[in-house]
Formats: sequence, C-alpha cells, structure tokens
Amino acid sequence: MIKRVFFAIVLAFAVCFGLEAQNIIVPDGYELVDSVVFRPAATADSTLVGKSLFDYSGAEISQDAAIVSAMGMHLTANKEKSITGYRVRIFFDNKQNSRGASEEVVKRFRAGHPGVPAYRSYMYPFFKVTVGDFRTKSEAMQLLQAIVPEFPAAFVVKETINYPAIEKQDNYVTDTLHILRKIPND
Repeated sequence: MIKRVFFAIVLAFAVCFGLEAQNIIVPDGYELVDSVVFRPAATADSTLVGKSLFDYSGAEISQDAAIVSAMGMHLTANKEKSITGYRVRIFFDNKQNSRGASEEVVKRFRAGHPGVPAYRSYMYPFFKVTVGDFRTKSEAMQLLQAIVPEFPAAFVVKETINYPAIEKQDNYVTDTLHILRKIPND
C-alpha cells in the first residue's frame, strides 16, 4: 500500500513538472488513466492586501525611509477598506428548513457551475445564498441570465465582494492528471 501511494505521489510530481506520461514506467498489473481536475484560476492576490512590500524577508529592498514611512501610513489609513461589487442572490428564505435548503442550493449550484464562487450567509432571520464576485452590475447580469432557468427567483445585489478572478472568461482551470490504477483481475 505504501509503495502504491509513493508511486502515485511521484507520478503526480512528474505530471506537475511537465513530464510526459509516456516517459513513466508503469509496473506490471497497473495502467495509467486520465482524470480531469477542476481548480480555481488565479485571482488577485488578496493575501497581500494591507501588507507592506518592504516587510517581506527573502527580498532585500533598499529604500528611502520617507517612502517606507509613507507606505506604512497609507496601509494604516486604508486597512479597513473593502471592495464593493455585485453578486447574484439565488436563495433567500426564513422558513424552519431554510438552513438545510440553503446548503442544498449551494451544493447544486457548485455542481453545475464549477469555478463560480458561492457564499452562504445568515442575517437574522434570513438564510441567503449569493454567487459570483463582480465589479460591475453588467457582469453580474450576464451570470443572472445564464442561471435564471435553474434559479428563477435569482436577482442581482450590491454587496462587499472578494477580489474577482483575473481570468474573466474561465475562472476555473482544468488539468489532466495521469493516475496509476491497478488492473482488476477478471
């Protein structure tokens, strides 16, 4: 078992570093199969929001003290700023079963729309599900038009959003992984 896991890890590294599956030696009794994986595309690096470029170790930056001070004052003054944008609300209810219903709506949406973020929230007395992160209302309207057959009560709302994905067209990336699988004995 440990040997198989180790080989699968080595195989995954080989795929990540661009080695072709044809160069991999497959042991007897095993075969390589393709598996498609969906993962989110790169987004704006929100981990750096509110952090100074000059604080990172590993990079030596020689800078005038006045610039470092001005950067620090700017970060302190803008620490609590957030981005306001648009999302599409696909669920809004306050019935007794609303918690479970909202969870089901999120699962159904994520299954049908990989790569589009879905958010579930509770603000007394309502459970809400909103989807997407859009800077403009017209971008949110495009998603609304696409999902209105599935979610007929959906509508656009203005609220605080996460930084939208950099890649507008495909906010998810598909990768093909080659996985080592034992050939079943007949």
